[in-house]
Amino acid sequence: MNTTNDYDSPWKEAIDVYFPEFMEFFFPEAYEDIDWSRDFESLDKELQQVVRDASLGKRLADKLVKVWLKTGEETIVFIHIEIQGEYDSLFQHRMFVYHYRIYDRYYQPNTKIVSLAILGDDRPSWKPQEYQYFLWDCQLNFKFPTRKLLDYQTQLDTLEEEKNPFAIIITAHLRAKQTINNPTEKLNYKFSLVRRLYEQGYSKNDILQLFRLIDWILVLPVELAQSFDQQLNNYEEEKRMPYITSIERHGIEKGIEQGIEQGMLNKARESVIEVLEVKFNSIPNDLKQTINNLDNLEVLKQLMRQAVVISSLTEFEELLP
Repeated sequence: MNTTNDYDSPWKEAIDVYFPEFMEFFFPEAYEDIDWSRDFESLDKELQQVVRDASLGKRLADKLVKVWLKTGEETIVFIHIEIQGEYDSLFQHRMFVYHYRIYDRYYQPNTKIVSLAILGDDRPSWKPQEYQYFLWDCQLNFKFPTRKLLDYQTQLDTLEEEKNPFAIIITAHLRAKQTINNPTEKLNYKFSLVRRLYEQGYSKNDILQLFRLIDWILVLPVELAQSFDQQLNNYEEEKRMPYITSIERHGIEKGIEQGIEQGMLNKARESVIEVLEVKFNSIPNDLKQTINNLDNLEVLKQLMRQAVVISSLTEFEELLP
């Protein structure tokens, strides 16, 4: 997938927009237990405060969502979702660490914490679902459900007929992997997927949203991207459905670029703060706020290097623009 950072990925955006559909597609039993008549609440900022460890592995996205169950009594469930993009020998450990940190922060007698994982790596046999250790009579066994995207390879024809947005997204993900060395075939699959958005009767807003995600995942070389644009323009003229105009396409591309840039800035700010916290145990909130307000990537990179060798916070503050 065309992902340059952990948090600004098409997967994260897709879950933000289509969270009920995500649960229905991957975890239908849980979907049936959730009371969707009540508003669910995204807690991404709170999650990042709980799990700030950049060293705990690379993922495509992580989410924390608060939902209510259909049971008669008041029951709140915090759903922790990890989208893992590559093999990671420490993945089970990270799932456990994140789970108990969320548990420690949010647990009340009427709450439950559930961790779910989606695996988008290239290893068919890697399906971690458990973290455990024991010594003498002390034992811990933490299990979590996973869904492997490669397992959907045999269902591609069926997926392309489904209307759930995640059927489209998984298809784009798998086609991107299949055509990594064949851009012409990627062009054909991309146009086929986008055409199905129109054929399956999605609304204009959904077509624009899903097109943006497909465009992000199935990236074409410049010359083939132009060919794709022409095919799409011809198709829209034929169907008299001018949804993705050149202006909208330009806006989508700018949005992707801005999302990538913003994600890089966020990671750089987090890295500077993390180094300072490790070195000096803690740092004042106003200094954190100052760092979080910086929007120059080169300045943040320089501050990162200085944070490693600086001898005091006062000396560091003197370097701030």
